[in-house]
Amino acid sequence: MERSRADAYEFLTIALEMGESLMACGAEVNRVEDTISRMGFAYGAIEMNVFVITTSIVVTMELSEGNSITLTRRITAPLSTDFRKLARINNVSRHFCRDNTPLDILREEYEKAIRPTTKPIRMYIGSALAAGAFAVFFGGNVFDGIIAAIFGVLICYFQRELSPLAPNPIVYNIVSSFVIGLGVCLAARFIPGVNLDKIMIGDIMLLIPGVAMTNAIRDILVGDTVSGTMRIVETVMWAGAIAAGFIMAYWIVW
Repeated sequence: MERSRADAYEFLTIALEMGESLMACGAEVNRVEDTISRMGFAYGAIEMNVFVITTSIVVTMELSEGNSITLTRRITAPLSTDFRKLARINNVSRHFCRDNTPLDILREEYEKAIRPTTKPIRMYIGSALAAGAFAVFFGGNVFDGIIAAIFGVLICYFQRELSPLAPNPIVYNIVSSFVIGLGVCLAARFIPGVNLDKIMIGDIMLLIPGVAMTNAIRDILVGDTVSGTMRIVETVMWAGAIAAGFIMAYWIVW
C-alpha cells in the first residue's frame, strides 16, 4: 500500500512520541528501539534505522526506493518508573502492529494510554507503606516504621509537586533528601527510642534510582554500551546527590 509522505511523517511523529514516553516510564533502550522498528515495518516501511540513547531518538524510515524520512526527538522528560503506563503504551504499539490501526485512532489510543490513572491517594499510601516496611525490615522498631512512613508521604508529595519544578534530577535529589534528612534528624533528636539510621534507610529506599541502574546494566549487556554508560553515570550522580543531601542535614542537626 502506497503511503503519502505527509501520512508517513505523521506516523513517525507519533512513533517518536511513544518512544519518548516509553523512556520516561523507565523502559530500556532495546525495548524502545524494537517498538519503533516493529511499528515502522507494520506501517509499510522497507527499512527502519532506529538509534536511541537516554537523551535522544533518531529514526530513519525508508518507504520506497529513494523515499525516506528522518526525524530526531530530544528527550527532555524526566525519567521515572511507571510500569502501568509502560504496559499501556506497549499494548497500543502491539495493537497497531497487529491490526494496522488508522493514524487518528493510533493517536487517540496513545493519548488515552498516557493519561494518569493511579489515584494520588494510592501513591501516598504506597510510599508510606514502602518507607515504613523498609525501616522495619532493616532492623528498626515500630516507631521507626511510623516515622519513616510519615516522611515517605512527604517524599511522595515532593515527587509529585517539586520534581516537575526542579531544573534537573540532581537538584531535586539534593533538595528533597536535605529536607527529608533534616526532618528525620530532628525527629530522632527529640523523640526518644527511635533509630536515626533505620528511618533514613527506609526513606532513602524511595529515592534510590534502582530501576535506572538495573536498566543501565541491561543496556550494556545487550550491547547498548553508550546508553548504558550514560545511565550509570546519571544514576551514580543521583545517588551522590541523595547522599549529599542527607549528610548536610546530619551535619546541621548533629
